[in-house]
Amino acid sequence: MKVTILDLEPGEEEEIIVKCDKINDNLQKILNSIKQGNDKLNLYKNGDIYFIEPDAIYYFESVDQKVFAYGKTEVYEVKSKLYELEEELPARDFMRSAKSTILNLNKIKSLTPAFGGRFEALLKNGEKVIISRQYVNVLKERLGI
Repeated sequence: MKVTILDLEPGEEEEIIVKCDKINDNLQKILNSIKQGNDKLNLYKNGDIYFIEPDAIYYFESVDQKVFAYGKTEVYEVKSKLYELEEELPARDFMRSAKSTILNLNKIKSLTPAFGGRFEALLKNGEKVIISRQYVNVLKERLGI
């Protein structure tokens, strides 16, 4: 995919032009994000749809083929798969911490080494999340430790 960015002439309106053979799922997500003008997540709870800022989510977890978003005290269902969320979420704030978990790095209160080379993250809401051995080095690098 080619991306071209041009400077505006004085008084010229910002414009986005998309040239494509067909609109696939990835392109549709990008277009929806641009049209919405925000990065809120569509989350579901008891049949209702909630529009939540990603920074309000502490972590995402996949359980029994469903993905859940954990807020400070609330749990929502997410219709996206973890790998889709990983692409959509801001990479500076979120990282995969286990095969079934994406963690918000801004919500970590403390880290404790755990058995088998893993780490345990105590989150600001009191919950604990395991960082699997596979992701510990990435976590250390991202946090500068």
